[in-house]
Amino acid sequence: MLNSSAPETPARPIAAAIAVVVRDGKVLLVRRANPPDAGRWGFPGGKIEPGEPLPQAALRELMEETGVSAKVVRIFTAVDAFDRGPTGELRRHFVLIAALCQWLAGEPVAGDDAIEARWFALGDLANADLALSLDVAEVAQQAAAELREVQS
Repeated sequence: MLNSSAPETPARPIAAAIAVVVRDGKVLLVRRANPPDAGRWGFPGGKIEPGEPLPQAALRELMEETGVSAKVVRIFTAVDAFDRGPTGELRRHFVLIAALCQWLAGEPVAGDDAIEARWFALGDLANADLALSLDVAEVAQQAAAELREVQS
């Protein structure tokens, strides 16, 4: 018999796309309004819709959350994001698939589930006062290196 008071663990991880946009030594981040990582800075992104190609999902989320348009250069990494409850129980596990994006137009304006959206200098991401989601600084540096490789 199942204990009805036990938290229900999700059956499997949820695939999500993140758009990593690097422009002039800066990376575009949003401050998240919702879990996981509500209040923290991370990349624009969200769940991939059924039948939606990964690059399209990344660009859709980028537009919805920031109003910025870009083109996907390549898919370059994936990271885990865990949504945990107040007692540490796992509510949801996301696999965030990162799309390196080249900025085309627009300046960031927070929309959808973003509280704020703005450019950050890559060197500022190591600042201890900046509340970043896990792996953001590392993924941003990796994206900048990938972009240099593509442009050379």
